[in-house]
Amino acid sequence: MPSPSGSSTLSKPAPRFASIGSPYFGIMLAIMAVVLILSNIGASKGVVIGPIITDGGFFLFPIAYILGDVMSEVYGFKVARKAIITSFALSVFASLCYWIIIVLPGFSDEYGTAKQAAIEGALGPVPLIVLGSLLAFLAGQTINSWILVKMKARTGEKSLWARLMGSSVVGEFVDTLIFCTIAASVIGITDFGSFLNYVLVGFVYKTAVEFLFVPVTVLVVGWIKKREPSYGVAAA
Repeated sequence: MPSPSGSSTLSKPAPRFASIGSPYFGIMLAIMAVVLILSNIGASKGVVIGPIITDGGFFLFPIAYILGDVMSEVYGFKVARKAIITSFALSVFASLCYWIIIVLPGFSDEYGTAKQAAIEGALGPVPLIVLGSLLAFLAGQTINSWILVKMKARTGEKSLWARLMGSSVVGEFVDTLIFCTIAASVIGITDFGSFLNYVLVGFVYKTAVEFLFVPVTVLVVGWIKKREPSYGVAAA
């Protein structure tokens, strides 16, 4: 019904979110941090599967984005951003621990020397991988979360699948391009053809995994929304 001034009194309801208070957010944050730390270690190894060039963390990283989608949808952009920053602060701390482990004096016998070389080979490149992941994930996941929440402001509780898929395409592309640019030389990729393969495979794979898991993500989001006492109370 029009108002006295002639404008409509109808307006879109504000998107609904939950506040942090239940254990669900803490559990998801812990899983995200562990996944990022493990994927940073795995990413220091180049992997070749037939014509596909990727890294050892390829099967882990999409999990972090799926968790980011769930947190953005349920808790909003500010909370999701806090989870991103916290996860990477812990990842940087892990990288610092690797550096300390490497520089600590070890045994000088043959076994000790071989062990030192193995640790340096496995953990030595990780700080550069963390740097790439930090820039890539902060940019990609922040864009992913922002787009998802902006889409939710327009659609409300409807079209969750569209929010998940639309935000993932943009976020994963930004993430993959930044990360691969920094990580390529660390894992031994030096020519443009291999680099392009690395970027395209990473983007297509990560996006395909997220699309494949959209039905599961939707179920998880719905499950958490029903069990979050504050869902629908907090603002973005």
